[in-house]
Amino acid sequence: MRIRRLDLGYFVRPAAETGGPQPRAEAVLGYLVEHDGRVLLFDTGIGRHPWTDDHYQPRPRPIEQALADAGLTTADIDVVANCHLHFDHSGGNPHFPRVPIMAQAAELDLAAGPGHTLPDLVDFTGADYRRLDGDTEIWSDVWLIATPGHTAGHQSLVLRRPDGTVVLAGQAHDFASDYSTSVLNRTAGLEHPAWLDRILAFDPRRVLFAHDAAVWEPANDLPPRDHW
Repeated sequence: MRIRRLDLGYFVRPAAETGGPQPRAEAVLGYLVEHDGRVLLFDTGIGRHPWTDDHYQPRPRPIEQALADAGLTTADIDVVANCHLHFDHSGGNPHFPRVPIMAQAAELDLAAGPGHTLPDLVDFTGADYRRLDGDTEIWSDVWLIATPGHTAGHQSLVLRRPDGTVVLAGQAHDFASDYSTSVLNRTAGLEHPAWLDRILAFDPRRVLFAHDAAVWEPANDLPPRDHW
């Protein structure tokens, strides 16, 4: 099982949304999973609309370019999954007509209403959205796990590999440090997301994110000191 990260551009989150006095540039990251001769794409990048362009000043990197840099084309993708359907995660979905796109039913219900996402990212010619109802093993050792919070239909991708499980957490947390805090809160008996127990049951060795290039690893998982 091979996992590759894709640079899909960035946007600028206004100060009113950062919780601080300054705006913040945020990466937009997608992931390729190659497994048993098939390729899954997790998140497809930034969609465009005059309002989002003005509000977030996005600098998208087209999904075709990101795939080309990985030696692939849109025709090589067998399955798409979005952690959720906001414009910065599903912007490239219309490039995959007739390709199954896995999404939680709760997320599709939100996307069918006003204000959740850009309508043309969901309703396009050849769109083949597949409704999932909670945790689902879509391929052998490849699980989509419901991780609601950022949206009611958010999901994360769990990949069980011989060298340890990798979790593509999407925006279940904005940053690796936030995820680390949730894990420690759980250990201390403090408040943490209800879904975290299900993620940790897979014993993840690495957790990767949609807006943070940092990688979470268990606190006791560093190599001996002479290796770092």
